[in-house]
Amino acid sequence: MQRDRSQERTGFQESAPYHPDYDLQTDFVMVYGIDDTMPERIRQWKEQGYIVHLMTGVAWGKYNSYLDGQVDGEPHWDEAQTDRRGELILHGTKPVIPYMVPTISFGRYLGERIRIAVDAGVEAIHLEEPEFWVNGGYSEAFKREWQLYYKEPWISPHASADAQFRASKLKAYLYTRVLDRLCGEMKDYALKRYGRVLRFYVPTHSLINYTQWRIVSPQSRLIELPGVDGYIAQIWTGTSRTPNVYEGVRKERTFETAYLEYGIMQELVRGTDRRMWFLHDPIEDNPNHTWADYKQNYLKTVTASLLHPGVSHFEVAPWPRRIFKGTYPAEDGSGKESIPTAYATTLLNVMHTLGNMGHDDVNESDGEPLQVGVLIADSAMFQRMKPEEGAPDAGKYDGTDPEGFQQEGDTELLDFSPFYGLALPLLKHGIPVRPVQLDNVRRYPGYLAPYRVLVLSYEFMKPEYPDIHHAIAQWVREGGALIYVGDDSDPYHGIRHWWNEGGDHGRAYGSPRAHLFEQLGAVDWGDIESGDGIRQLGKGAVCWLQADPSDLARSKSGADWLRQSVQKTVTLLSGDDSCWKPKNYYKIRRGPYWVAAVLEESISSDPLVIRGPVVDVFDPQLGVLTEVRLDPGQQALLYDVEAGRPPEGEVAVISASSRVEDLTGVPGGFRFMARGPANLKATARLYCPVQPVSATQGRTASIAWEWDSATRTVLLRYEHGAKNRCEIHVYWEEQELGTSQ
Repeated sequence: MQRDRSQERTGFQESAPYHPDYDLQTDFVMVYGIDDTMPERIRQWKEQGYIVHLMTGVAWGKYNSYLDGQVDGEPHWDEAQTDRRGELILHGTKPVIPYMVPTISFGRYLGERIRIAVDAGVEAIHLEEPEFWVNGGYSEAFKREWQLYYKEPWISPHASADAQFRASKLKAYLYTRVLDRLCGEMKDYALKRYGRVLRFYVPTHSLINYTQWRIVSPQSRLIELPGVDGYIAQIWTGTSRTPNVYEGVRKERTFETAYLEYGIMQELVRGTDRRMWFLHDPIEDNPNHTWADYKQNYLKTVTASLLHPGVSHFEVAPWPRRIFKGTYPAEDGSGKESIPTAYATTLLNVMHTLGNMGHDDVNESDGEPLQVGVLIADSAMFQRMKPEEGAPDAGKYDGTDPEGFQQEGDTELLDFSPFYGLALPLLKHGIPVRPVQLDNVRRYPGYLAPYRVLVLSYEFMKPEYPDIHHAIAQWVREGGALIYVGDDSDPYHGIRHWWNEGGDHGRAYGSPRAHLFEQLGAVDWGDIESGDGIRQLGKGAVCWLQADPSDLARSKSGADWLRQSVQKTVTLLSGDDSCWKPKNYYKIRRGPYWVAAVLEESISSDPLVIRGPVVDVFDPQLGVLTEVRLDPGQQALLYDVEAGRPPEGEVAVISASSRVEDLTGVPGGFRFMARGPANLKATARLYCPVQPVSATQGRTASIAWEWDSATRTVLLRYEHGAKNRCEIHVYWEEQELGTSQ
């Protein structure tokens, strides 16, 4: 058995030279950074058999030679993002690393450095985190860009809602422009010079996280750039543990937030030929948590990602050096400690399982579920300041890598409750709810077809174009249920935009909702306030909850109101409520794998029971279980032994904490090559037609093994060795060089 590296199913990023201690044996590696050591680092990783990509920051990095004028004789500090007090917005302080305004000049500098990586033979480029902070927009470079883009003098972004929205729209445009130019120029260079088709990807946080953290990024508009081949979804504990509010309680909800974050990233590429890798991080940028905390949250994010089966490519770790060589606070407060052996083995089990995780043969566990979408648009990033309060600080920076900051300011604003108030009440009751990219509605015919229910509010975002409403209205008339939440109180309804400038038939509207309702044929709602807020339109229906969506997050009654409204609207269309199936868990089948999570704060505290025999991939010993019981707050990744069983008499891998290659039969047994980080404890469970009598590393060194007669599987325990590889032999007949056990 040997997985083809060219599929690039799994990879990681690393700024350090090759080292056997963090040689994860994925398909590809992203060599990070464009300093003078880059060509040598590329060479080292290529020599180890990896497909090599380059990754570097497009908004920040150690670009001080450019800032100081050493590149072209002209200083460029006026291109650093600056807040209203004139202070630099920093990513790091040693050296001083500011976030950049992506000017033409800065793009040219990046291009010259990337050209060196192309010369060194990389196959793809990742330009990560195109980020412009909401509280920025005051540098001289940005003022110049404003004048060129809007053909009017610069206006302070904090002056009004309109100024803030326009500033943010320009920020997104500037990063779209620089990415478009870099992708086009470098692809042209690689093809002309080497006859090689270079690929470009954009690693980026989710739209949900950027909006909550008050950062502007191009997000969905990158789909329209022909030079962009896909994304990496940068979702991990650090983004997903950001607190939110549900039924009036503000706290971390890592699984639920990750589920929504991975969901919106899947939407970026749904229906396209673009590639998406889901990222997981076994730790996070904050170095002050314990290994137990890191593990608990890692398993939550992995499970959340696997519940979105449209994606089956993964970045298994950023910075493996800091995982396998770093030290973090001990549980007993006695200092710092290295990664526990059991956690290291679990990580490798999961990483190599991900390399075999397909998206075919996916099955929801409870029949045909109700598909609910919560719409969110890029414009949610554009209105993350309360205009009546000016521009609060986006954050304080401590220089950690890459997103080290502690947010301060308006807590309610930071919680992003308008969105979570629409999503969490459904998610917490096990309704298959997914964020849906509003901007894609006009890009792809039939984009909304998979959804039976859509939840929408314009109180925290705005539709970029009026024809979005034509598509939504058509979807409703063909049988969709639209739940609109809003009271038209958002001050951003008054910005200069298409709905209030007389663009459609010369009419102006007080809010985009008014235009949407006109397209629906529901202008006069008359006695709607005295009824249940539901109106049937064609084969579909619209329900209007006249409230600020934040209200739905502040109390149980608000969450219940949304849930009851969805149930009533669907029941109106179907004639019964049989498709409304609340539960306290999510569970899907991906080939032979069960992926499951049981929810806290849900309809019950009952455990979810999954019948075996199954192998627990999260268990470092890959235990065989006849039954799994998951309590609220627990997750599982399980391999169904009978579903994955190979033809009679064959040997096959169930799970391993190594890259397993060259699995072949030998007289009286089988052998394989196991590859992975140096000297780490490894395990592998395989189907084995006959009970072994011995197992060795090499031909003579005995290793521990256990036979499970009920499933006819064998568990092996071994180390990779200093050279990152070892040959394992398993015999079911006595051998002269073997050691029986």
